[in-house]
Parts: sequence; C-alpha cells; structure tokens
Amino acid sequence: MRFWNRWSQLARPRGMSGDERLTVYSLLMLTCVALVLSLAVTPLLRDWSIRFGPVDRPDGRRKLHSGAIPRSGGVPILVSYVGAFAVWLATPLSARGLIQEHTADVLRLLPPVGLIFAIGLLDDWLDLKPTHKLAGQITAAVWAFAAGVRILSIGGHDIPAWFGFLLTVGWLILCSNAFNLIDGVDGLAAGVGLTATTATLAAGLLHGDWMLGLVTAPLAGCLLGFLRYNFNPASIFLGDSGSLLIGFLLGCYGVIWSQKCITMLGMAAPAMVLALPLLEVGLSIVRRFLRNEPIFAGDRGHIHHRLLDRGLSPRRVAVSLYVVCGLGASISLVESVLRFRYAAGALVVFGVAFCLGVRYLDYAEFRATWSLWSGLRPMLGAHVELQLLESALKSSGSIEQCWSALERTARALGYSSVRARLGGGHFQTHAESAHNGAFWQMRLNLPGDDYLNITQQEGGSEQPVLVVPFIALVRNVLPPKLTEIGRQSAARKPSTRTVMSSDCAAPSVNCATLS
Repeated sequence: MRFWNRWSQLARPRGMSGDERLTVYSLLMLTCVALVLSLAVTPLLRDWSIRFGPVDRPDGRRKLHSGAIPRSGGVPILVSYVGAFAVWLATPLSARGLIQEHTADVLRLLPPVGLIFAIGLLDDWLDLKPTHKLAGQITAAVWAFAAGVRILSIGGHDIPAWFGFLLTVGWLILCSNAFNLIDGVDGLAAGVGLTATTATLAAGLLHGDWMLGLVTAPLAGCLLGFLRYNFNPASIFLGDSGSLLIGFLLGCYGVIWSQKCITMLGMAAPAMVLALPLLEVGLSIVRRFLRNEPIFAGDRGHIHHRLLDRGLSPRRVAVSLYVVCGLGASISLVESVLRFRYAAGALVVFGVAFCLGVRYLDYAEFRATWSLWSGLRPMLGAHVELQLLESALKSSGSIEQCWSALERTARALGYSSVRARLGGGHFQTHAESAHNGAFWQMRLNLPGDDYLNITQQEGGSEQPVLVVPFIALVRNVLPPKLTEIGRQSAARKPSTRTVMSSDCAAPSVNCATLS
C-alpha cells in the first residue's frame, strides 16, 4: 500500500510542496539534458577516436565485431553527466538548498570517482596489467569509504567498523568489475546499467531521498543516449573507462540505498538490482578456479557467450538479459517496501530462479564438479581398498597371500579379471576365454619375468576405478615383498603352480585351487 501511495503522490506533483515540485522538475530536466548531451557528444568522440584514439580490434575468438571500434565510451558519459549538472545549476530550477545541504558529501566523492575513471581510461589507452588495475580500484574504494560511502549494518544490525570497511571496499570492487565482465555484447553493459540506474532512481523517490534521485537521474539520461550508438551493431564501446565508472557509481548508490531500506534485508535490494553483473563475477571466479586458470584471465565462458553459443543473436542476447535485469530490479523495489517475511520469500524465489538460469547455461565446469561430487563416496571407498591392499601385501607371508590380497582388491575396484605370474607361480581369476566385444588390458612387468595383467571387458558389472594408483601401488610394494618371501623359502625348491579363483565380478570363493 505504501508503494502505491508513494507513486500516486509522485504522479501528481501539484499535491506536493513547492520544494518537492521543484525537485521533481529538476529530475526531469537533468535526465533530458544528460540525454541530449550524450546524443551529441558520443558521435563526436567516436569520430575523433577512430582517427586518434584507442580502438578495439576483432580477434576471431572473444571479439567478434567486424572492424575496429572506438572503446572510450566512458568519456562522453562522464562529460554528459557533469554537463547536465552544470546546465541545471545555471537555471532557476536548481534546488540550491538541497545541493548546499549535501555539497560536502558530493565534493568528497568526486576524487574517488575521478580516480576510477582515470584507471579505466588508462587501461583503454595503455592496457594496464590486472594487478595495477586492481590496486587502483582498491585505492578508489578505500577513498570512497573515507568519503562516507559506508555499509553500517546488515539485516538491521550494526556491524563493527573494520568489517564494514572490508565489506564496503569489497562491494565497490565487485560492482566495478561486474560491469567490466558483462561488457562483451553490444549494448549489454550500458543497458543493464540503465536498468539498475532507473531502479535506484525509483528507490530514491520511493524513500523520499531526493539527493539519491538527483545523482542517478542524469546517469540514466547519459546511458540512454549512449545506448543509441552502443546497441548492436555498435559504433562505440564502453571500454573500461565506461564500465568501471558505471559499476563504481552504482556500487556507491547501492550503499546509499541500503541505508534507506525499511526492511531488515539491507543490501539485498541493491544486490538484486545488480544481480546479473554480480552473478557474472561469481561464475567467472568459480569457473576459473575449477579449471585451475588465473582469475583475471579472459575466456569465452561468460553468460552472454553461452547464450550466443546456443544460437541467440547478439541483439536477442542483450534484450533477454535486459528482461532478466528488469525483473530483478522490479522485485528489489517491491522487496524494499515489503515486510520482512514477504521480502524473504521474494528473495527465495529470486534465488531459485537464478539457480535455474545457471543450470540452463550448462557450464561444463559445474557438470564436472557435480559428477566428481556424486562419485566422491565410491572414490573414497576405492582409496580405502588401496590402503588395505598395501597393508595386506606388507604383512603377507606367502605368495598365495599376496595373490589373495590382489584378487580381493581387484574385485572391489570393479576389474573384470586379473592374471599374474608371481614368484614363478601363475594365478588368474578365471580360466582363459575368448574376449567377445570391446575390452582393454593393462600389463605391469615385474622383476624376474613376473607380471600383473588387468583385463576389463565391455559391459562389466561395475565401473573400474583407480587403475593407475592400483598399478603404482603394486609396482612399489609387491617386488620387495616377493624378494623377501623368496629369501625365506630359498631352502625349498620352487614349483610351477596355477591358481584358479572366481571371476572378479562374481562372489569370492573360500580358497584357491592349487595345481
């Protein structure tokens, strides 16, 4: 009800006080001026960059555009953003009382914003090392914390200052890199940024935070105008100067929004608005960790790449992800004004939807991890069998006991049959028979013409596991044991014998037959 009443009030400015009406008109003016400036400045900088500036060239793998595209899109966005405020302040519409009240806060935030923009611009021009970029982002985030952008509580509960510092710095770095990672399809990062900015603007209006509305309204206009040239087929890219700037600004605004939320969930609402970029960061880190690759290494496994591989066009990918972000933004706005139990339910639904989305993307890394996890118990059992085999071989007092240990372990590991020559005696799990269908064999040659031969036939009752570790253990433990047994029985004349026992796939027999 509060949600609807607030929007009804905003839709009828005449029912507001004079200062509130002035602020609403200011929001409209800032958005329109930023839009016009962005539409005018972007093509000018694009044409200049084609001649003198940095351009992005296709590589046939991750960069699939047709030709060289300028990549300093952050410059027209920043120029339009600042220009909109300059025009607004020169008009009678400017709410000078509101500006004067927050002048100190705005001025303190300008240096870290300028630093993050400079880092992105340097990377567009000079291709900075990932460690240098990260060091600059950390500096900007710490500076923003000192300027007053601080996470003070979680779930309505105050947190220690040191934890709030780490959480704030981590959040700002995460948001900055999130937009950098999703900037892989024409118009995607700018469109997602526009959706998140509009949701943050709406949140400021819902909660009566006019200053939050004033700083987000021109950013929405800038991104809308820039999207005219950045949507597929793009004639200019955001570049790091644009993606880092947008992510950092939205991260700062998200912290401000979190302090205005009336629910107990705090940062959940801004996190839901930025869910897609944040999910991209999380998936990229986990995927590269599972593949044992550098965290900062580029690859072609991002969400937009997966959708492209499924046959979607770049435009359809961008629009589909706009819809996803729009749903997240809508839920976050409703969640920010709901009571706790309903808000928690919205979060659960949102989380389930994203899990289903990740499953739809069908990452090979996660499928392999799930397969490994589902096979963990059998693998642990196989390792236990190898430990028991090692102990049994070391404690054996005869060749027959060594063979009995080998046979039992081979059966437990799922091998079809085992044949061996140990100390001059021949052992095998069943009589020789022709192998019908596919099969493989592995032979281990031991000292003194001894050997161990493993055969696995197609359609065996169990899946064989740990073949190489089994062979390695036998190679390291069995020869010394056979030498020791041979010395102990040197007084007896060795006789050739063949021991027959059951198939590995069949139940074990009580004893072997000596011939």
